[in-house]
Amino acid sequence: MPDIKPHRASFGIVFAIVMIDMLGFGIITPVLPGLIIDLTHVDIGTAAEYAGWLGAGYAAMQFVFAPVIGNLSDRFGRRPVLLAAVFLLGLDYLLQAMAPHFWWLVAGRLIAGITGASFSAAYAYIADVTPPEKRAASFGLMGLAFGFGFVVGPALGGLLGSVDARLPFYAAAGLALTNFTFGLIFLKESLSLENRRPFNWRKANAISSLRALRGQSPTVLWFVAALGTWQLAHVVYPSVWPYFAIAAYGFSVRDVGLALAMVGFSSALVQGLGLRIALPKLGEQRAVVLGVFGLCASAVLYTLAREHWQVYVAIAVGALQGFVQPPISAYNSRAVDARSQGELQGAVQSIGSIAAIIGPPMYTQALARFSGPDAIIDLPGMPMLLSAGISVITLVLFWKGASLLKQEKPDQLSSSTSQ
Repeated sequence: MPDIKPHRASFGIVFAIVMIDMLGFGIITPVLPGLIIDLTHVDIGTAAEYAGWLGAGYAAMQFVFAPVIGNLSDRFGRRPVLLAAVFLLGLDYLLQAMAPHFWWLVAGRLIAGITGASFSAAYAYIADVTPPEKRAASFGLMGLAFGFGFVVGPALGGLLGSVDARLPFYAAAGLALTNFTFGLIFLKESLSLENRRPFNWRKANAISSLRALRGQSPTVLWFVAALGTWQLAHVVYPSVWPYFAIAAYGFSVRDVGLALAMVGFSSALVQGLGLRIALPKLGEQRAVVLGVFGLCASAVLYTLAREHWQVYVAIAVGALQGFVQPPISAYNSRAVDARSQGELQGAVQSIGSIAAIIGPPMYTQALARFSGPDAIIDLPGMPMLLSAGISVITLVLFWKGASLLKQEKPDQLSSSTSQ
């Protein structure tokens, strides 16, 4: 492993890049339903379906470009890839802010999917600068960045959106371009020259990447499947939650923004602080179990909730799901060598994007079929219950992969399994 000490100071820069990216994403979430309705003149149920297809298009771009970006970062380094993506994201938010027609918004979301694929490079950066036994906690800090972005983002988006539906997009553009300037000045490269490898377009796709990574360890396939299934369960929140809250509880834009801020705050608290406290006591495998239980319990609470305070109880319980992704990602990163971390993270994000293609239409269709005057059964919480069932599959896949990796590399895993 290369010497990582000179680069550890830049961990905070990557954290800031991810956090500000998610802040920009969170800002537009509360106003997207209203903007779709304004541009298309449809009702909330149809707007939810449109949003589902927008989410699928966003994810389709990630499926194609995440392996490309991950492999490019293995060839040219993490820094130039991250900076280029952040700059293009800022320009894209400006495009969406000025959209006079729905198809401009469609184009903007597709471009955002390409730039959002840069998270593969960000996670590879963390793997570069963090020892294997500490990666679960470090990936948890990336979850803190995601969560913090959703604390401030939706709340700010709700406030700005109450003035003008397009104002949050301009704010997101300003944040992204500021982020680019900040990274241009302070971000250092994490991937040493000796750990770089040639780029091959024919191999820059999820199937080729997984085939190559499987040669290093067959357990990669189990962990990638677990992360993809978890993405399918977790994507219920960005794809349908605002529409679910409006349909089930009659939330306003302000209510949606504040509730999503609470989701972000509780998630940040669990991943940034709770994971570091609980992981040494629970161990990584039990932490994943607790996280899946949290998602399932919150789904039931969302379905039964009738008052606003009950929704916030469900949000608090659901925050436990922050224990799931970082340990699985840590196990996965230990299965391959330092030269392949970008390729691995690109493959993970690409497979996860398949779930994000399937998830938004699936959850929004479930909401449309189980809410409103033409509902099969009046059960707006059906998307949340569906998500809970899928999360159990994640647990089974992770257990299988962890068991195989423990047999394959017992010495490398001894520190984590003894926690």
